[in-house]
Amino acid sequence: MTDQVLSVKAGYKKRNLHYALICMVLALLTLSLMCFELIYGKTVYTPAQIINAIKDTTGKAEGYFTIVTLRLPRTIIGALAGIAFGMAGNTFQKLLRNPLASPDIIGVTSGASVAAVFGILILGLSGSIVSIMAVVSGIIVACVLFFLSKGRGFSNGRLILIGIGAQAFLNGLISWMLLKASEYDVPTALRWLSGSLNGVKIEGAGLLAVVVICCSVCILLLTRHLQVLRLGDDFAVTLGAAPNMVRIALILLALLLTAFATSISGPIASVAFLSGPIADRLTGGGKDNMLSSAFVGSILVLAADIAGQYAFSVRYPVGVITGILGAPYLLYLLLRMNKKG
Repeated sequence: MTDQVLSVKAGYKKRNLHYALICMVLALLTLSLMCFELIYGKTVYTPAQIINAIKDTTGKAEGYFTIVTLRLPRTIIGALAGIAFGMAGNTFQKLLRNPLASPDIIGVTSGASVAAVFGILILGLSGSIVSIMAVVSGIIVACVLFFLSKGRGFSNGRLILIGIGAQAFLNGLISWMLLKASEYDVPTALRWLSGSLNGVKIEGAGLLAVVVICCSVCILLLTRHLQVLRLGDDFAVTLGAAPNMVRIALILLALLLTAFATSISGPIASVAFLSGPIADRLTGGGKDNMLSSAFVGSILVLAADIAGQYAFSVRYPVGVITGILGAPYLLYLLLRMNKKG
């Protein structure tokens, strides 16, 4: 009996060590991509020039405008948005026990997008007010979806189906607004809808960083409760957990991450959808992989942004590249689920 216990403990320690090693590698890869974004471009700067430009308060350092005004906000917001989308998507997928249950599949990002497009095209707004509208709209749509899916008791399948239907309706509404809008306003809305880091401001990075750090820490603290919740509500209640409270808290935290990231960078396609499954492949399915999925999301956004800027003759927004990556996986997932019945 003692040998069996020691074997289980050794296996548990080995899995934890493997998970920590994978997270360290992913973190280093994220930092490497951030450094590459700051260094490489039409003009290549040395690390010393970048540090001097960031430390400079007069704005006279060599490359100050390119580094501090253009590259630094793009890099920071890209990394933070990737963390937000990656962790939010993985939270939804693990909580609802369905790989389709990511914010960009069940209508949450479309809820934020419809308000932003309405503000840009109909009201003629721009800047922070559009971001605020996107956050509020995303949260409201998610609350409506949760309320409709509750019925006599919460149903994961009902939430996913209602969310997919709501996404189709909201995307149709966005298309209608684009058709009715002035042709001069449409490019701005399309640029936002494509999920782009072009033109992001460093001012948006501060608020996004606070939201990402606070929500991520809270989700990590609730991970143990999520593991119990995945065994079923009856089992969770037996162990002293409060399924509804944990579920509502996790959904709200994931919504805040999604809504704030979408409000600043636009709905970057497929990052929330892909991050969790990739993290599961890298670390194994025995954990909830919140931290690893956050790093994977950041890597996806930064790598896609680099590819969109330099890999083709035409520059593409980051959301176009991630969307191309996500489409084949969605088809594969649907075929596999259909085959399993």
